[in-house]
Amino acid sequence: MRISRFWANCTVVVLVVALTATLMIGCYTVPETGRRSLILIPESQELALGASAYAEARSQTTISTDPRHNAQVTSVGTRIASVAGRDYYEWEFTVFDDDETINAWCLPGGKIAFYSGIIPVCANDPGVATVVAHEVGHAVARHGAERMSLGLVLLAGQAAVAYATKDEQAKNRQMIMAAYGIGTALFVQLPYSRRHEYEADRIGLMLMADAGYDPRESVYFWRRMQKLGEARGGKPPEFLSTHPSDAHRIAQLQQYMPEALERYYAATGLTPPPSSRGTVTTPSSGTSLRSSPILRSGAR
Repeated sequence: MRISRFWANCTVVVLVVALTATLMIGCYTVPETGRRSLILIPESQELALGASAYAEARSQTTISTDPRHNAQVTSVGTRIASVAGRDYYEWEFTVFDDDETINAWCLPGGKIAFYSGIIPVCANDPGVATVVAHEVGHAVARHGAERMSLGLVLLAGQAAVAYATKDEQAKNRQMIMAAYGIGTALFVQLPYSRRHEYEADRIGLMLMADAGYDPRESVYFWRRMQKLGEARGGKPPEFLSTHPSDAHRIAQLQQYMPEALERYYAATGLTPPPSSRGTVTTPSSGTSLRSSPILRSGAR
């Protein structure tokens, strides 16, 4: 009898949560990919949170005074921002003085931060464009708001499980709650984050192409990241990581490269070499191309 009541409670509360989420899905369509996402956070609130978090990060982290790094990130970032389709963003670019951190991020509203440690991996302007465009991809796709929305749904789910198990013995209840936490981490939150990474890669590839940076440079950047990871002892298995493996990222970039190259040549006004039409080739080495100077840019 107790088991029947437990599963009845579970069924009711889980159905309520699932129905609520289902009714709200589709309130935002991600640019480039067309994916419909669950967003429960108003964009105005998202932008305010981004500005606040950015100001806090700047106040707590040493800002680089290297004029070359600052000029490079700002110049490249401005070009990417010009084709991002977010004219109402108040774009800002900051380089943090931290050579040990290989990272960058973009908060809602176009608040971009680069750590000085990633700049040598970028190697050149197109490498910086790869990173900036990827981070801007997260922002325009509103991945932050989507993750916060997922958190609200998961909190509702945890409350549902807690309610459904309120009549169970304490030990059994703790086991069920622990299993729920593990399940959401491995099978919901981590794959969700990896999907966002792939999506930001795809959006970023198109943005850097629209801004006049050769999209093939993104492959070279991720090859350098792959070598760096191997030199530092490797990375955790992909299914236990919030990020895809570098090899999988490169494979997806190659998949979308033909479209990106078309947009790159359209943005720059350059004519693709006859030998490269219809094919995408990248040398196996970690060398990089020299992107042609932009002649014109604009989102398509």
